[in-house]
Amino acid sequence: MTRHARIAQPAAVNSSIGKYSGYVYAILRIIVGLMFACHGAQKLFGMFGGKGGAEGMMLIGGIIELAGGLLVALGLFTRPAAFLCSGMMAVAYFMAHFSGGVFPIVNKGELAVLYCFVFLYIFCRGGGLWSLDNMIWGPTVAPDAVAGPMRTGRDL
Repeated sequence: MTRHARIAQPAAVNSSIGKYSGYVYAILRIIVGLMFACHGAQKLFGMFGGKGGAEGMMLIGGIIELAGGLLVALGLFTRPAAFLCSGMMAVAYFMAHFSGGVFPIVNKGELAVLYCFVFLYIFCRGGGLWSLDNMIWGPTVAPDAVAGPMRTGRDL
């Protein structure tokens, strides 16, 4: 195998796998949104083993989790919903976990950090394929584009 063939091979793999990135992103957005909505249902209604009857900040968090999660899963108002969910998880991390130590693995805040950054990614990427945003307002990114509008030369 020549040096040139070894360099060309990863590009071929990326182009063959990369064509599915929009679909994989849509599945990620839907699953993350539904899982986040389940946390809200736990707090608000006692579903899925939760206690329900949340009050104060937990009530606000439950509403954001349920509504924001469903909006992200549906891909409706995806960017504002994801931004709100990301911010809420950052606040939750610092209010509930950070006092237990700096590292999320130590203070049991890994899920809050993961949700925060996944929602931040969803905010940056938008609804994508299989989203109501895409159906109502049209695609904002070429379906085969990886990394969103900046790669396609479009403005945000």
